[in-house]
Amino acid sequence: MKPVGILGGMGPEATILLMQKVLSAIPAQDDADHVPLIVHQNPQVPSRIKALIDGDGQDPMPVLMSMAQDLERAGAQALAMPCNTAHHYAVAVANATSLPFLDMIELTARHLADTGAGTVGMLASPATRKVGVFDTKFDAHDLKPLWADNEDELLGIIRAVKARSDLNTLAPRLGRIAADMAEKGADHLLIACTELSLMSDSLPAAIPCTDSLDCLVKAIVDFSTK
Repeated sequence: MKPVGILGGMGPEATILLMQKVLSAIPAQDDADHVPLIVHQNPQVPSRIKALIDGDGQDPMPVLMSMAQDLERAGAQALAMPCNTAHHYAVAVANATSLPFLDMIELTARHLADTGAGTVGMLASPATRKVGVFDTKFDAHDLKPLWADNEDELLGIIRAVKARSDLNTLAPRLGRIAADMAEKGADHLLIACTELSLMSDSLPAAIPCTDSLDCLVKAIVDFSTK
């Protein structure tokens, strides 16, 4: 199996969730059956929210490029980054090394198109809308994003998850946002923030839903095992 390098820490629990999902994706009989991951768990990556929404934060790009190079030196044969917003810097990260970059946004758009999704309710940081993280890939697959009316509420939930607030308390708030998106025409929901991946059980079961983290997990497993 080929080792995959993970640019992690954005946030830390989301990176651990990725590792758990990769672990669960393998029908292992022994330790050696599992995918080798080299994880750069760096919670000190400058805040993407401060840089892209508040406009007064340090640029994360140099740190992300350095992390990619660290992972290459450590023996990774591909790179993955379990943070949707950080994919604003994906080109720089991909160009920082000679390794293939498993682009979570492209993988997600391709999966959504394969499912027949049309109007996609975006459970995402407002930063992804502001800087157009999904725009090019969605356009290429004829997908239409539907953004939350109350982005401050959605961002508040994301910040609360980072602060390790009680997810059961946050669940009804996220559920209301999802239901509102369905009422406004979303035929599919997308968990496009890995903090919200920790709350996937909060979403209405009647609406088809994709988690971008799951798309990345599949790509990691496929790369490593094939």
